Amino acid sequence: MHTLYILFSPMADKYYVGETSNMARRFAEHRSGTYKGSYTTRAKDWEIVLELHFDDIAKARRAESFIKRMNSRVFIKKLVDDSRWFFERFNA
Repeated sequence: MHTLYILFSPMADKYYVGETSNMARRFAEHRSGTYKGSYTTRAKDWEIVLELHFDDIAKARRAESFIKRMNSRVFIKKLVDDSRWFFERFNA
C-alpha cells in the first residue's frame, strides 16, 4: 500500500505533499529533519492533514504529481476538506 499525504505547518503556514509506502517512518523523518536542507526542515510542527491510501504506487505518484502541478494552496485546502472526489478519480 502507498500513501499520498499532505502535511501542514502552522508555524511556517505551508503545505507539503508527498507519497510513501511507510507513513509512520516518513512522518518521523519530516518531523526530525532527517534530510538536511529539505523543504520540511523549515519547521518542526508538521501535522498530517490528509492521508489517501492507494493499492498501487503508480496511482499514488500520479495523484501526487497532479496536486503538485496544480501549485495551488486553494486547491490543497479544498482537497483536505473533501478528498472523496479526488480519491475516486485517481484510484480508478
